[in-house]
Amino acid sequence: MVPHEITEAARGFLALLDEGQRETAVRAVDGDLRRRWAYTPGQRPGVPLGGLRRDQRKAAHRLLSSVLSPHAYAQAAAVMALEDVLDDREGGRRDRHQGDYWAVLFGEPGDDAPWGWRVEGHHLSVSVVVADGRVSATPLFLGANPARTAYLGRTVLHPLRLEEELARELLERMGRAGRRHAIVADTPPSDLYTRNAPRVRDVEPRGVTSAQLDRGAREALLALVRYYCDRLRGDLADEEFAALDQDRLHFSWEGSTERGEGHYYRVQGPELLIEYDNTANGANHAHTVWRRRSGDFGEDLLAAHRASVEHG
Repeated sequence: MVPHEITEAARGFLALLDEGQRETAVRAVDGDLRRRWAYTPGQRPGVPLGGLRRDQRKAAHRLLSSVLSPHAYAQAAAVMALEDVLDDREGGRRDRHQGDYWAVLFGEPGDDAPWGWRVEGHHLSVSVVVADGRVSATPLFLGANPARTAYLGRTVLHPLRLEEELARELLERMGRAGRRHAIVADTPPSDLYTRNAPRVRDVEPRGVTSAQLDRGAREALLALVRYYCDRLRGDLADEEFAALDQDRLHFSWEGSTERGEGHYYRVQGPELLIEYDNTANGANHAHTVWRRRSGDFGEDLLAAHRASVEHG
């Protein structure tokens, strides 16, 4: 039922747009625009959520909730709201606002032809492609600045807390010997290695392999990967997790293991790439992304669709 719900959410959003908004919102599904994405501040293709009516904004949010699990949708909503917090911290210098997110559709929802959409802005990028009843939803990026807001040392808001805590639990479970393999650098990178590349470039697998871990540590590694898959709703998450080659996963950590200090980790498999970093702004500015080597932006689904059409 998930593809149907995604289609209905997109149709509902389009139905609320006037002619001018629709011309701005709908682009072709083929071409490079679908693969051009970013998580830095700035304008995007499509219609800005801040310029929409209340009912239109709610429909745009339904696009997100039709794909994201409840906890991931809550994270996405928190990420968007943090733009106002960051704007306040900066004294309004960069004029940030939680309406500075854009929705764009690629093709027409519900047609026999593939189609998709993206909702994107600072620290949020959710890209969806639907083809032949299947759904692709990577790259899926969530970031947070501030990553953690505290009161008297106690956490008030920490949208990406489990992305950090599950990785730290894995480090703890693998023990000293495992950490010697997993920690590959004392200094973390300044950002994700793959940045916003349209395709996952070759990134050398480093660190400890799943085969080197004992049962408890391996379960912790799979729990971390499952958590990223569970950014998607039910059946979509199950399908992504089932497709993993669990015996060929690598986990690496760079930087300090002390809380509050800059750190980075990566989980990598033949098709899987997960990156996390928290280094900027005194290690209080986090980026996370889940990508698929051959499937980002629905490239695998589109290739299969083209092959079936040509064969037919």
